Amino acid sequence: MNRLRIGIDVGGTNTDAVVIDAHGKVQGWFKSATTIDVRDGISAAIRGVLATVDKSDVRQVMLGTTHSLNALIQRKGLGRVGILRIGAPATLAIPPLAGWPTELADALRGPVSIIRGGHEHDGTEFMPLDEDGVRSFAESCTYGVDAIALTSVGSPVRADHEERAAAIIEEVVGNAVPITLGREVAGTGIIERENTATLNASLHFVGRGIVTGLLEILEEHSLRADVYLTQNDGTLLGAEEALRRPILSIGSGATNSMRGAAYLSQLSNAIIMDVGGTSTDVGLLVDGFPRTSAHNVEIGGVRTNFRMPDLISVALGGGTVVRHEPQLALGPDSVGYQLTSKALVFGGDTMTLSDVSVAAGRADFGDPHAVESMDRGLRQDTVDLVDEQLRILADRIKASRTEIPLVAVGGGAHLVPGTIPGVSEVIRPEYASVANAIGAAIAEASGTVDRNFVFSQSSRTECLDQAKEMATDAAIRAGADPTSVRITTVTEIPMTYMPGDCARVIVKAVGPLMESPEPALIAD
Repeated sequence: MNRLRIGIDVGGTNTDAVVIDAHGKVQGWFKSATTIDVRDGISAAIRGVLATVDKSDVRQVMLGTTHSLNALIQRKGLGRVGILRIGAPATLAIPPLAGWPTELADALRGPVSIIRGGHEHDGTEFMPLDEDGVRSFAESCTYGVDAIALTSVGSPVRADHEERAAAIIEEVVGNAVPITLGREVAGTGIIERENTATLNASLHFVGRGIVTGLLEILEEHSLRADVYLTQNDGTLLGAEEALRRPILSIGSGATNSMRGAAYLSQLSNAIIMDVGGTSTDVGLLVDGFPRTSAHNVEIGGVRTNFRMPDLISVALGGGTVVRHEPQLALGPDSVGYQLTSKALVFGGDTMTLSDVSVAAGRADFGDPHAVESMDRGLRQDTVDLVDEQLRILADRIKASRTEIPLVAVGGGAHLVPGTIPGVSEVIRPEYASVANAIGAAIAEASGTVDRNFVFSQSSRTECLDQAKEMATDAAIRAGADPTSVRITTVTEIPMTYMPGDCARVIVKAVGPLMESPEPALIAD
């Protein structure tokens, strides 16, 4: 039997789907306009790709979506979260939700408490856990709380207090209220870890809606397949884990495009320019994976410590509205998923960058006669302005002055000129318009360790070996084939401000999915 995968990516303009075989060859692809109810667009895209294959061969479905991010930005569908921090008296100076946008904090704030407990950077307990305080907090969460975020100082090194507190809370409130442990969703940094745990807890219903919605769509199409969501780092999150940790898939869209571009171009080091209908994302590919941002990432105005791709994004895409009175201006608004009805080449009355691209001969779709009368000066000025903006983006993302190739992908890639100063060549691979869905389809399972180690307690080599083993085990638990797991990243950050020979160690292990004989079922 030919085992097939379906990769799906939901963008602001289009929902793309591809089906690939066990050898990574594309068997079919389909673009569908993203709908107000995203499930309609996903269902249409799946229907489109299934027309090209035998659906009984489909074993896995991978979905990348910005639904969780949109929920945070729009403050919609968020649950009320009880927040418990274990770390008094050392962490009383900055309360939970400090620095959050007021409207977001108000939308999800439940009972908030800081109690005694926590561990030092080396795992030493600096204060016994206040179990009575845990029970008091749990009792305040008995009614009107949808989820709980629990974070302890030092939990990435030693999680005893988080786990004990979670057990006590479950005794009081039962298992119907999901509990997010800080160490499960983020690394070092108590405030960032607590923020991430709180965001994750607030997204419980959103995450469940994404997974159950996809399962319902698969049932509608009589598909029995394992379900995965793509994570922020370009790897996969099983459906069960996606239910528990929806925050981990919040920024996967751009990463999918970069991984897909790397796969299609067979390049390990290049500039990736993903041009959609609404925006353009530019990143740098290093050793086959997106370069990671060195800065903490803000999500919905909240500081977190995710390891996210280093991207530059601008409001420039195929659906960007072009205005020329009183002077030439591009966007920032876009017709988005209404491109095929509002753009001039599709019979609409709104001039977009896709219309200019067709008029300039860079694209060939729609009705070219609809833009024959476009003023040549306006057309050239618009093309020059787009080219200059894209040149600046490519130059900003480069790590050096050395010329490297640029891979143009996305439905709006026709906007990218054939030559760009500072770029050795512009590559437009086959299936570039659905690179995001291909990135989802070829994604692998992964495991990451992000914690502090005290080298003087054993040795640097032993600590790094331990971190690699932990990351490998995590990747296998996530579904990776044990025989093919590889270490892709080892980062050491010396902690010279701490006593002893300490370092923050971040290790990532990646491997292809282990093929299961039968698709797994998701528990209700």
